[in-house]
Amino acid sequence: MQPGIWQILIIAVLALLLFGGRGKISGLMGDAAKGIRAFRDGLKDGDADKPRDERAGALPRTEAEKEDLKS
Repeated sequence: MQPGIWQILIIAVLALLLFGGRGKISGLMGDAAKGIRAFRDGLKDGDADKPRDERAGALPRTEAEKEDLKS
């Protein structure tokens, strides 16, 4: 079964909306990408303040460190 002219036109309009230069959907997707990028940058900045062992969730290595955690 071959697609009719109306089906082709509908697909073309949807493609223009999704991938068009100034389409609403492409603008929304760009804004979402900026938000995700800002969120990731915020997570990286928060980890930079902590020592490396705390970022990695390192376990205590010595018996003295284990005793410090118990008290």
